[in-house]
Order: sequence, then structure tokens, then C-alpha cells
Amino acid sequence: MERRKKSVAVIDGQGGGIGSLIIKRLREAFGEEIEVIGLGTNAMATGAMLKAGANKGASGENAIVQTVRTVDIIIGATAIILANSMMGELTPKMAEAIGSSQAMKCLLPLRIPEVEIIGAPKEPLPHLVDQLIKRIQEMVAT
Repeated sequence: MERRKKSVAVIDGQGGGIGSLIIKRLREAFGEEIEVIGLGTNAMATGAMLKAGANKGASGENAIVQTVRTVDIIIGATAIILANSMMGELTPKMAEAIGSSQAMKCLLPLRIPEVEIIGAPKEPLPHLVDQLIKRIQEMVAT
């Protein structure tokens, strides 16, 4: 019997640069072994993630709220669980849906002016993405 592909939602806003980097690295590590869904707070972010290799993508509050209920893993910056972050693009409803999802959440501790995560390493984004990919590989293997 064939094992079901893990579904991974990558959530990003603004220009989608972080989400695009993550998706590019996921594709390098997994090829088509996993389903990658790019969820943007806006169409530009979603477009960038689709261009980076997401299997499918959707934009906006309702798309994010509905999709996070169905995926196995959610990836994004810590901002995706903070209402009104990303210059207001991440709505309270999105933050609640992401935080309440049964999916495993893998969050990158990127700097947010009004939030300090004590004990989080002050690593550059490429190093954090390397760590993220290693962790997703462990999760997909199980």
C-alpha cells in the first residue's frame, strides 16, 4: 500500500521571499515526495511561492483559515501566529486558525520588533532554513 504524501503549508506575506526560499529548499530536499502548498497573505506572496515550486497556492484570510485545517505541517516565521503581524497582513482570524490547527507547526524565530523569543538563536535565515529542512526530513520519515 502506498503511503500518503505529507502535506506542508508554507505561509508568508508581503513579497513572499521567506516562503519562496523555504519552498525552494523543500523541493531540493524532497522533490515531489511531499505536497507543498503556498499560502500567502496576499497574491504577490502566493505568486512568489508558486514560482519557487509550490504544488498549489492560495491567497487571503479564508484560504489560510480553511487550508491549515487539512495539512500535516505548517511552516512560517513566528509572525504567523501573531495577530496583526506582517504590517497588519496576518489577521487575528488567520493567527487563531494557524495556532489552533492540529498540524505540527515549524516556526522560524525571525526578529519581530515587539517580540523577543528568549533563548532563540540569532542565526541568519539560511542557517535557520537548514535546521528547518533537517527537522522536516525527520518528520516525513516517520
